Amino acid sequence: MSTFAAPDMPPAFPQKAAWGTASSLRAWQQQALEAYFGEDGTAPGPRDFLTVATPGAGKTTFALRLARELLDRHIVQQVTVVCPTEHLKRQWAESASRVGIKIDPEFQNSQGKVGKEFHGIAVTYATVAARPALHRNRTESRKTLVVFDEVHHAGDGLSWGDAVREAFEPATRRLCLSGTPFRTDINPIPFVRYEEGPDGIRRSAADYTYGYGPALADGVVRPVIFLAYAGEMRWRTRAGDEITATLGEPLTQDQMSQAWRAALDPKGDWMRQVLGAADKRLTELRRAIPDAGGLVIATDHETARAYAKMLRAITGQGATIVLSDDPTASKKIKQFSQTEDRWMVAVRMVSEGVDIPRLCVGVYATSTSTPLFFAQAIGRFVRARRRGETASVFLPTVPTLLGHAAEMETERDHVLDRPVREDGLDDELLAEANRERDTPDEVGGDEFAFETVEASATFDRVLYDGGEFGMQAAPGSVEEEEFLGIPGLLEPEQVSQLLRKRQAQQIANERRRKTGDPREDRTAAEDLHTLRKELNGLVGAWSHRTGQPHGVIHNELRRTCGGPQLAQASAEEVRRRIDKIREWAARRRS
Repeated sequence: MSTFAAPDMPPAFPQKAAWGTASSLRAWQQQALEAYFGEDGTAPGPRDFLTVATPGAGKTTFALRLARELLDRHIVQQVTVVCPTEHLKRQWAESASRVGIKIDPEFQNSQGKVGKEFHGIAVTYATVAARPALHRNRTESRKTLVVFDEVHHAGDGLSWGDAVREAFEPATRRLCLSGTPFRTDINPIPFVRYEEGPDGIRRSAADYTYGYGPALADGVVRPVIFLAYAGEMRWRTRAGDEITATLGEPLTQDQMSQAWRAALDPKGDWMRQVLGAADKRLTELRRAIPDAGGLVIATDHETARAYAKMLRAITGQGATIVLSDDPTASKKIKQFSQTEDRWMVAVRMVSEGVDIPRLCVGVYATSTSTPLFFAQAIGRFVRARRRGETASVFLPTVPTLLGHAAEMETERDHVLDRPVREDGLDDELLAEANRERDTPDEVGGDEFAFETVEASATFDRVLYDGGEFGMQAAPGSVEEEEFLGIPGLLEPEQVSQLLRKRQAQQIANERRRKTGDPREDRTAAEDLHTLRKELNGLVGAWSHRTGQPHGVIHNELRRTCGGPQLAQASAEEVRRRIDKIREWAARRRS
């Protein structure tokens, strides 16, 4: 018998008042429910509803409360949850059980029917695509609510989109959820509404949106501090030529791709140095957050195992390794989430949707650079459990990644009717680096096309709230330690204030070192900070106008105006870049 006792009449939201209590729903979740059922709670709700909420905000809780309302009112009789991975099926079932909804996460296409004790099933998009007719029959047999978790995956291929559309076209209600409702292709996402703008281009239209910025202000998510590392790379090509390049300097597409690959290669020292820095940061955070954990997101299985060995050498403790083909992956993730172990190393398995709230430090050691993957990966670290918690993510100084980091608060829509590379600076900037691999690249049998000779790391800069802080320094230097030692419990505005203070102090120290003057030139430091803030504002405006990532714009300014990276640039060098970007804007207006 159903566990849901439906009233004679649909509840007209006397329950509504309870939705806003701390013990039930967050304010945004209540607002989203009101957007669905109407302010008085009596509306039956639309057939299709797209909710976009930043990773870590609590989309699952919202969806399950909506499902319960629809079941209680007899608007639907069963629930089908469709999600990207096997692990997420089990996570949905566990969450649903806590609110009295029994979901079968082990349903297979071969069994056809579901036990009477269940209110529904959780399946993957791949399972639906394998037998869409089966799922259509299930959907037609009873009034069904379908919840699409990370619905952008329904557009992973035209065949998947067609299968999802065929299977769930008869559904009584469809709830689409996403933290990142955009794709790098132009495949339409089933059951998502697209609206044409003044420019004639169709964009996805959400029914309710809760972005990272509002979530940060509400204390729902943590502020993210990005620590970028550059360094010298040397590698040998298949032809025997040795090439040297500096990560963080302007490079060609091929050079950047290869330098990035050399940095992530366990044979070099770059990853060893960055992992050491990340573990120092984790130690600092654990002073305030005792169970804080770290996650290394790796490109392939072999490097994941190598990174785990490095972490054992650094920490004296083993790291949990989670691989995409490991049948025990879900069990390992759950165990790690319930312990106080320091590190997990994973290949894609925890890039999306997986809930490990104690993750506070990340190392982005994968060559995947799409904005979708980056946003979902960073989403693993932003879920806040109490106010003041911060997250720290370490990454290589690669323009594409720096651009994504600088645009954390940008709300994106899925855009149709456009070329895939509309501005020449799309996610294919490093196409070679974007390919997914379980093993290293090989060319001509066992002959490697690429061999890392040397790779060393240099602390480059900190990115936070669209600003850049810090000065290039060797690992272990006072400059690096200043940022690794930032307290673990800070409000977002306190993070900004502290970073500005340390930046000004470093500038003053550098000036004293160069001039030999023991007096601190505070006025010059403050003027330089003002100029940098002005330049960053202009870069942000130009990025919004052109679609170019912030890092790409900074690199172009540096190429045309000369001088070092922004963190080391003098006031005069910053002024030249301000004049140049204003010149670009004037030329574009004319």
